[in-house]
Amino acid sequence: MNQFLEDVVTGLTASPKYLQSKYFYDTAGDTLFQQIMTCQEYYLTNCEKEIFATESAAMARLIMHHHPQFDVVELGPGDAVKSIYLLRELVKNNAIGTYFPVDISPNIINYLHHSLPAELPQMPIHGLNGEYLPMLQSAKNISDKIKLVLFLGSNIGNVPREDVSRFCRSLRNQLSAGDIVLMGLDLKKHPKQILAAYNDSRGYTREFNLNLLRRINRELSGNFDPNAFEHYATYDPATGTCKSYLISQVDQLVTIPDGAEIKFAKNEAVFMEVSQKYTIEESDAIATGSGFEPVAHYYDRNRWFADVVWKCV
Repeated sequence: MNQFLEDVVTGLTASPKYLQSKYFYDTAGDTLFQQIMTCQEYYLTNCEKEIFATESAAMARLIMHHHPQFDVVELGPGDAVKSIYLLRELVKNNAIGTYFPVDISPNIINYLHHSLPAELPQMPIHGLNGEYLPMLQSAKNISDKIKLVLFLGSNIGNVPREDVSRFCRSLRNQLSAGDIVLMGLDLKKHPKQILAAYNDSRGYTREFNLNLLRRINRELSGNFDPNAFEHYATYDPATGTCKSYLISQVDQLVTIPDGAEIKFAKNEAVFMEVSQKYTIEESDAIATGSGFEPVAHYYDRNRWFADVVWKCV
C-alpha cells in the first residue's frame, strides 16, 4: 500500500474522520492555492508580502550581523513571491551559500528551478522534494554551512496547537546553535476577518478542499462525488484555532480500490486542516520553550501578521 493510500484509508476509517492537509498540493491544488492568495478576503499573503517589501533590508542586516554567509532553507516556498525580496538583499551582499527550497509538491520545486535563475542567476539552487524536517536534514547533509530557515505564510499555523511545541523542538533538534529561523505568524484579530479568509466569496477555498477528494479519485481510483460534500470553516477566538471541514450532505458509501469501503452519514464531518492564530507573546513563549531565542518581530502596517526571527541557542 503506498503512503498516500495508507494515510487516506487511516484517516477516513478513524473516528472522527480526517484527511492530511499535506495532500492538498498536487498540480491542481497548487493552482487553486495560488488563486486563494489573490482573494481579497485572504489577507495573509498581502500582509506578509508588505512586510518583506518594506523590511527585507533590515532583516538582511540583522541576519548578516550574526553570520556573513549561510545557506537559506525555505520550507514550503510556494512561488517565492515574498521571500524573493529577502533573497535579493542577501544575494546583493553575497550572503547566500545555497538556496534550498523544500516542498512536498514537485511542481513547486520544478517551478522555482526554472523561475529563480532568471531573477537571481548568481544564486545556487538545490530543490528538495519531501516533508519539511527530513529534507532539512538532507540540506544539512549536503552543506555544513550555518542555516537560515524560512518558514513563511503562517505554515506553522497548520500544526495543531497541542503539537506546536513538539514540532518546534523537533525543528530545533534538526538545527545547530547559531542557526536562525524566520517564521511567519498570522496574529489573532477580529473573528469575522479570520473566518472570511477561509470561506472566500469566489469559492476557491471550497474547491481547494474538494480537490483532495478529486485527487483520491484520480490517483487511487476512488469514487467520491465532490458535490455530495460541503466546505465548512469555523474559528474559535478564545484559542485562535481556525478549522476546515468537509461535511457529507447525504448518507453515502465511497469505495477506494485496494483500500476500503467507507461509510459517511449525512452531516458527518471530515476534518481537513487547522490554521492556528497566535499573539506575539504566545510565539515568544513557544520559541523560548523550544530552544530558541526570540530576536526580532516585523509587522505589516495593520499588525495583522508578523514575521519573527528566532535564533538557536
